[in-house]
Amino acid sequence: MAPLAVHIKHAGKVHDVELDPDLPPTAFKEAVYQVTGVPIDRMKVMVKGGVLKDDTDWKKVAPKAGQTFMVIGAAGELPKPPEKPVVFLEDMNESEMAQVLAMPVGLRNLGNTCYMNATVQAMRAIPELRIALGTSFPLDVLPKALRDLYNSMSQTTESVVPASFLNVLRQVVPQFSELDRSKAGMMSGYAQQDAEECWSQITNALKEVPGIDDSGCSVSGKKFVDQFMTGEMRRELKCDEDENEPPTVSTERVLKIECNISNTTNYMLTGIMDALNQKVEKNSSFLMREAIYSQTSRMSRLPSYLTVHVVRFAWRRDIGKKAKIMRKVKFATEFDALDIVTPELAQKLTPVSRRLKEIEKERTERRKVRKRTKVAQSSTPAPSASRSDMNVDEPQAAPTAAPGELEEEDVCRSRELAELEGLVDPSLKEDFGCSVTGLYDLVAIVTHKGAQADAGHYMGFVKKSVFHGGNTVNGSASRPEKGFDEDDEDWYKFDDDKVSIFPKEKLGTIDGGGEDSSAYVLLYKSKTLG
Repeated sequence: MAPLAVHIKHAGKVHDVELDPDLPPTAFKEAVYQVTGVPIDRMKVMVKGGVLKDDTDWKKVAPKAGQTFMVIGAAGELPKPPEKPVVFLEDMNESEMAQVLAMPVGLRNLGNTCYMNATVQAMRAIPELRIALGTSFPLDVLPKALRDLYNSMSQTTESVVPASFLNVLRQVVPQFSELDRSKAGMMSGYAQQDAEECWSQITNALKEVPGIDDSGCSVSGKKFVDQFMTGEMRRELKCDEDENEPPTVSTERVLKIECNISNTTNYMLTGIMDALNQKVEKNSSFLMREAIYSQTSRMSRLPSYLTVHVVRFAWRRDIGKKAKIMRKVKFATEFDALDIVTPELAQKLTPVSRRLKEIEKERTERRKVRKRTKVAQSSTPAPSASRSDMNVDEPQAAPTAAPGELEEEDVCRSRELAELEGLVDPSLKEDFGCSVTGLYDLVAIVTHKGAQADAGHYMGFVKKSVFHGGNTVNGSASRPEKGFDEDDEDWYKFDDDKVSIFPKEKLGTIDGGGEDSSAYVLLYKSKTLG
């Protein structure tokens, strides 16, 4: 039925509005509110048989064009027009829809390219990388291709064909152009590659991308990978067979830490410690022969983004090729890196780390209280005030917080941020891009499915908060975008061009233990102070 042009009479004035009998009465009340300023909760629209209710059937009312309806209720402030005109989805182009829907897109598989797709999606969990690529000119060929690919992915709602980036990757890293020798003739194609190797090669290609400052501007003299992805490892080598031989200490820059898997490894931290504490055999200048040494490695610098390589593939001499280690190894969604740092760095990190853990518990409790309060308020009807109780000549008192009422979250966050920043060691403040807390959240995962190292299937997983959590460059005061629940711990699963929600409860299914998907590369982001 076509909309009807009707009239409403309120406070001695007549207004023209439109009534659509196909829509519920609330839509008509909203139209009345737009011209009279009478809030819907205290509005009475008189119709045949009494007052128009939200569930009234328009067929019983039988409105006619030109009919006049009486409206009763005290008007408030008239609604303000929107700052920007309303645009409907059907009127948006793909770029605008991608921003509104905020659903990340997948990448088409171009023939055994899942290793690259999973890696690119996981690296997208580093927002500072996208900023650095967008503010640095000129860029080398691979960083430029990656920037263009990320731009394409953010401007569409359809899966993207990464042909241009793949061609550049194969030019820069010829090993990714290897052909599959297991197939011949018309069936031949490119071979499957290792996603961890792809991660390392792309990271190496990004080493010349200029760094950024805390405002997101490009800075000369610094490199992005050095700032945000590179740690420093202090290694001490001590001879087990001669106490008089002094230990040797060296420092190297590392882009990842490894998690070794043995017959007794059940947890990621255990595998990491096994890799950091090793026995090596080397020639002793004191003993003039081969001797056993204890090598102890600890991080003397923690980057904002810490990459953990779960060593799933090992060379087997009996079969003459790499084989997958199937063992189930539980990884942490929150990682306290103080166990793997030098005593000197641990001393700098401990004050802010300890206090941040306490504050996070307080924030969780506040969110619970706010949610309970919101539910209670929504279920309690607002008290109505009669006209006799209102005195228009008396000024309204400013609202005051009820006893025990929580402060605004932004106020709490600002106070906490000031306290935490006061605990950060000055040397860490100066090192922009390092972790100042030593505490990490897992934000991205690359998994491998299958039993063979040179086959199988790779997928990427990225935490939803990466796309909706209100990330900032300096990481000091990041607040989630409007409408995003801070308690939403779910993930996005990127299976080439298929993107789906992956519940946090299912993360335990990618710990390994069989031929199904097993965590292979883990990306951790340093916890922010805000």
